Amino acid sequence: MHRQYYGSIIDGKELPAGRAAVMDSIDPATGEVLAHIQRADQAIVDEAVASSERAVPAWRDADGAERGRAMLRLADLIMQNMDLLAYLESVDNGKPLREAQGDVRLAAGYYAYYGGVADKIHGETVPLGPGFHSYTRVEPYGVTAHIVPWNAALQQTARGAAPAIAGGNTAVVKPAEDTSMAVVEFARLAIEAGIPPGVVNVVTGLGDEAGARLVQHPGVRRIAFTGSVPTGQSVLRASATHLSPVTLELGGKSPNIVFADADLDAAAVGSLAAINFNAGQVCMAGSRLLVHSSVHDEFVERLTALDRQVGLGRGLDNPDMGPITTEKQYRKILDYLEIGRAEGAEAVVGGGAAHVDGLESGRFVQPTVFVNVRNDMRIAKEEIFGPVLSVIPFDDEDEAVSIANDTPYGLTAGLWTTDLSRAHRVAARIDAGQVSVNNYFAGGIRTPFGGYKMSGFGREKGPDAVYHYLQTKTVSIQL
Repeated sequence: MHRQYYGSIIDGKELPAGRAAVMDSIDPATGEVLAHIQRADQAIVDEAVASSERAVPAWRDADGAERGRAMLRLADLIMQNMDLLAYLESVDNGKPLREAQGDVRLAAGYYAYYGGVADKIHGETVPLGPGFHSYTRVEPYGVTAHIVPWNAALQQTARGAAPAIAGGNTAVVKPAEDTSMAVVEFARLAIEAGIPPGVVNVVTGLGDEAGARLVQHPGVRRIAFTGSVPTGQSVLRASATHLSPVTLELGGKSPNIVFADADLDAAAVGSLAAINFNAGQVCMAGSRLLVHSSVHDEFVERLTALDRQVGLGRGLDNPDMGPITTEKQYRKILDYLEIGRAEGAEAVVGGGAAHVDGLESGRFVQPTVFVNVRNDMRIAKEEIFGPVLSVIPFDDEDEAVSIANDTPYGLTAGLWTTDLSRAHRVAARIDAGQVSVNNYFAGGIRTPFGGYKMSGFGREKGPDAVYHYLQTKTVSIQL
């Protein structure tokens, strides 16, 4: 179902292979080359930004309802192409097909949601008193840049681009070099939906080439980046050249707290989903599991029993868990498994690379649960981005909150309790941008999403996300 070549999409057209060098996209389950991806150079990035600049006036001045209708058509086309897009995300990333299908539905949902918002964007009047009329206008920045990670390329493209274009901006998307195929196909669908050429451009290539040029480009007026802290810091430094505002979503080391009064069966299932979803390659993964000491041993037994049943395989076969997407990440996870043992933690399940029959060249890691973990260990402090869970006991609510907040990150937290007062009390004390109670992945397109501390700043999702891509102008008139 996939083509052999994927090039940058600029002005609604795919650039031919001869325009630049190419790089290989590798199937993480088999090690085989899936396709060749264009390695965009500076000239291609400049061309993409110039195209998006030309598209700004007409798209900005279009009636909001017109923009919204085009976005709703795009949402429909994404769903109509579910099989292709999910297939591409599954083979490119390695995730189970059902998870890739969920990403496609989520991507379509973003364009449907923000398509409905597009004609409801407006300013306010300001009461200055008799003799004056004062009001605000909200206006788009212009060209926005979106640097997208490899763990959920299609839906994270939508998470940034949808509110941006709903507000009248244009978007240049740079997907991760490892997972570009579905994003290129999405850009082709945008043209089919009637979104004008240049409103959504895609440049494929390396982060330190195409990505670096994009965030430094003087024509880019706003930037959204999702990825690691070091790269986010580099993006922020680059943005200072032209003072382009930035939204950063930089991952985390999220606490997931199980109190003694929790529904332990539900908490066990939810806690494993929190770390094993997409093989743990999720910025909001619940990688630190804090368990009340009175139920610690019982709860660990439930976890290990469930984790031993997790089946590994190629994403298209819909296993419980797929492979690790990139070779670099695979090696990093294996290194952390050794670090955990060296620090004195015990892997009660998993703890190494996994062998999958028929997929000997695949990058598979056993789902792992470490016990005897202290919060000052590296496996508890540093983001591993894999299916590696650190279990830490606590004795009371204050200690749970203290351990939870003892991290440089602050993206997400979970807590499991049947005490409603405790749920509200602890949620208020946790330093994180979102807290889920009795369901780790609660929330969605309509709820704001972003981090505290080293997890970044700015908010995506929800109605307010559009206003991150708008500037406020005040007009005051003496009558």
